[in-house]
Amino acid sequence: MTSSKTNQKGDLPMPLSPSAPLALYQQVKNYILDRIQSGKWPSETRIPSENQLVRTLGVSRMTANRALRELTSEGYLVRIQGVGTFVKEFKSLMTFMEVKSIAKEISEWGGSHSCEVHLLRKENAAEIVAASMGLAVGQPVFHSIIVHKDRGQPVQLSDRFVNPAVAPGYLAQDFTRMTPNAYLVKVAPIQETEHVVEAILPDRRAQKLLNIPASEPCLLLNRRTWSFGQVATKALLLYPGSRYRIGSRFQTPSQVDPL
Repeated sequence: MTSSKTNQKGDLPMPLSPSAPLALYQQVKNYILDRIQSGKWPSETRIPSENQLVRTLGVSRMTANRALRELTSEGYLVRIQGVGTFVKEFKSLMTFMEVKSIAKEISEWGGSHSCEVHLLRKENAAEIVAASMGLAVGQPVFHSIIVHKDRGQPVQLSDRFVNPAVAPGYLAQDFTRMTPNAYLVKVAPIQETEHVVEAILPDRRAQKLLNIPASEPCLLLNRRTWSFGQVATKALLLYPGSRYRIGSRFQTPSQVDPL
């Protein structure tokens, strides 16, 4: 990622309005999204810094920071510490599903998130994990197993391996207060994501943790993410089919030719 593509001086608008119907952080998000989706800021463009947004838009640092954090979490931006914030490159069609915190998803549909942490420890990478993460067999990895709930009902079983090189503080986090996704986005901005979805029946462990019968159809999302040029996480996210739907709404990049 280079900084050769930068926004032009004078491109920023007049300060935003606190009396507008939308919250200020959402106005900042919309301003950035308008320029990305219009093509004014193409992939790999370095956008205005947090301090520039504060000075020019007349918002607080907290407001600018929240807008940038959410756009990063939603897959529109990549933040590289000490370098800047860039418009994320469209890597492939597999990026059609957002990498979003399950707590945020539950909140958006009007639910109430809680979770149970069943495993949080350092392990030696087994062969299949090492191969999928580009590590040597036996190399240390962080492993978590967490059940996420909506109003007390399990909706996701998260079985996640994390590369300690990109998130060294992973094991020290309280994931009953902040989801792994929220923490990882802060310390290891996602550069690339791979999603593979399949329909399966739950094994005995999943039946017990999700409180579902053996006959319950489930959706399994196999996700890998890359940060700082290496595989950051490998996660198996299991959803009971009767409690969860996976969907997406996205824009097709203008440079992609129609079939």
